[in-house]
Parts: sequence; C-alpha cells; structure tokens
Amino acid sequence: MTVADTDGSKPHLILLHGWAMHGGIFAPLLPHLQAHFQVRCVDLPGHGSQRDSALLLDFPPFWQQLLPTLEQPSYVLGWSLGGLFALHGALNFPDHVRGLILMNASPSFVARPDWPEGMPATVFRQFAADLAQDYDSTLHRFFMLEAQGSEHLRADLRRLQANAFEFGRPDPEVLRQGLHLLESTDLRARLPQLQVPSLWLAGRRDRLVNPAAMQAGANTAGGEFRCDEHGGHAPFLTHPMAIADAIRIFAEGVHA
Repeated sequence: MTVADTDGSKPHLILLHGWAMHGGIFAPLLPHLQAHFQVRCVDLPGHGSQRDSALLLDFPPFWQQLLPTLEQPSYVLGWSLGGLFALHGALNFPDHVRGLILMNASPSFVARPDWPEGMPATVFRQFAADLAQDYDSTLHRFFMLEAQGSEHLRADLRRLQANAFEFGRPDPEVLRQGLHLLESTDLRARLPQLQVPSLWLAGRRDRLVNPAAMQAGANTAGGEFRCDEHGGHAPFLTHPMAIADAIRIFAEGVHA
C-alpha cells in the first residue's frame, strides 16, 4: 500500500515543534518522511524564522496565518506544545486537516482534579518565575527534562540546546506565553468532537507527558494510541525511522 494519492502526488504533512524550539529540530526525521510526504516544518510565532513575528503566540492567530498557505488538506503533526496547536487546528478546521498526529502531547498538560495524569501547575508557574531570575539555568533544566529517559541523553540535550539557540536567544516573553498556554489549555472536553483520524504517539520514558494521559485522550477522541517502550519526550531524535514508519502506516490507513 502507498500513501500517494490517486494522481501519484504525495500528501502534505505539516510539522509543529515544541516550546523554545523551531522546525529545525525535526531534521533527523525528515529523510524518513520525505519519500512519502511533502513535508513542511512551520515555526510558531516568536520562534525560529518567525522570531520577529508580531503575532501573539496563540492558537487563532497562528491558524489564521497558516490556513491561506495550505494548498490542500494536510496531515498535521504537533510535538509537545506544538501538539496543542495541531489539536486546535484539527478541532476547528477539519476541512483543512486530513489527519492529526500528536507526538508526546496531551490535551491538558497540567493536572486537574479529574486529570491526575498531568503535571502539577506549580511546575509551569515555577518555570515562568525562574525565567525572570535565571534564564539560562531555567532553559537548561527544561531541556534536561525533555532529554531524560532517552537512551542518548547527552546527545539529545546538545541537539535541543543547539536548536533552541540557532536563531539567537529565545525571547523570554515568548517563552512565558508558551508556558501560559501549556498551563491554561485544556481541550479534553472537545475531543469527542474531533472529526479527523488521529494518531497519538507516546514514549514510556517521557518525563513531561504521561503516556496514560495520551492514551486517555486517544480513547476519548476515537484515535489510535502507540507507545514506544524506549522513547523519551523527543523520540524522533533517537528513533526517527520508527516514528516515520508509524506516521506512514497511519496515513496509509487514512488513505485506504
């Protein structure tokens, strides 16, 4: 089976990165995807190539800017914070989203009284407070959390740090906006309304997103859940071929 459409063209795939990063973080994944998809890495407002964007880091302005640039309905993959942007788009613009892939991303990153699978809200608030006091150390701690659980912790940590600073030091205000979104967003109630197929990719060793939260989200949305027993928060850095295969197989199922 092939992912290609009836005219032989490759379907489009949008990749959305996580907090403090930009689309370049997906470089290890691209060679494994480009044989099957037309891949486009999109930087969120204030990040990477969009660091001088006047847009607020929020869901509606991002999608209002992105939608006119889509040539056809596209698969949208969101990693970590990017997962919230991807999920928002799939919920609100299903005619433009062919399939949703959430990678190490939860509909609610923060724990709620009925959602013990999330992280304590105090963690995000403390990160926001620490940014103002010790910017460099705070970022380093966050990157350590992202890399923890990986079989190649030091290499992943170096790659995450290099990606974050490739376009200069991330703007502290943009980082605070991202932490606010991670703390305040809760899209669980809307999951039954999801009209597009979804794939939820988790990592058993992830220290930021509980795989149980992703499985619960997948069950509510009627999506497909997969968990890499050896994956951390950024499995595409260490297991890019396995991640690409999962995305391809998902798209083949949607195509069929």
